[in-house]
Amino acid sequence: MKRILITLIMLLTLTALQSQRISYIETTRSWHYVYDEKGKKVHTISTTQGEVVAYSDTFYILKHGSWYYTCDAKGKKLHTFAVSNVGDILTAAGDTFTSRKGSWIYTWDKNGRKLATRPAK
Repeated sequence: MKRILITLIMLLTLTALQSQRISYIETTRSWHYVYDEKGKKVHTISTTQGEVVAYSDTFYILKHGSWYYTCDAKGKKLHTFAVSNVGDILTAAGDTFTSRKGSWIYTWDKNGRKLATRPAK
């Protein structure tokens, strides 16, 4: 009986630790609503906190003034980037996003590390 109880507790803990996946972000006049893969609303963000410029299944990027913020599905800020350092966000996929600054394309991870640089064509 103890073994079953311990296994059940471990399964529940593992399920709780798994990060939620972003399926869609809906924007209205005042709010951004983050939905998971089951269609459940998992987080609500005021549009005064910024504009959603890109998202993937693991994170989204908000732009507020001269700053970009990467956030997880629950709204936890992962990293803050200066727009002047990153440039314009092109797209996000998986745990990375790409940006263009001048004649260069940069690939970043959601936690702020620059992964690659290449010339834009």
